[in-house]
Amino acid sequence: MKRCMFVDDSSVIRQVAKRILGGSDLLVIEAPSGRDALEMCSAEMPEIIIVDGALPDLPAVDLILRIRAMESPVRPQILISLVELDVASIMRAKRAGAQGYLLKPFNRPQLLECFRSLKIAA
Repeated sequence: MKRCMFVDDSSVIRQVAKRILGGSDLLVIEAPSGRDALEMCSAEMPEIIIVDGALPDLPAVDLILRIRAMESPVRPQILISLVELDVASIMRAKRAGAQGYLLKPFNRPQLLECFRSLKIAA
């Protein structure tokens, strides 16, 4: 079973994602901060990581770079989650090692389509 981590300080966003993806072939785990995400990734790297573009404790690009620098047999697919289409933020995240982006708030069809485009069954 693949593991998907949602890193977002909004419990609502994390719960919506968990409700949409729950019951599929994914185990959805939650991290309310960048620091929590780093601890969880160092313990066991998830296959998919969705990073809030506006974390209060750590810039998203720094979090992505730190995750990419970790030694792990798993190389996760990382998306940055944004409230608006911001090409500069998306490009900075991609240069740091993200594969793409997800706009929020998202609904079931949008989230599932995003995961299908990553070739992740959900």
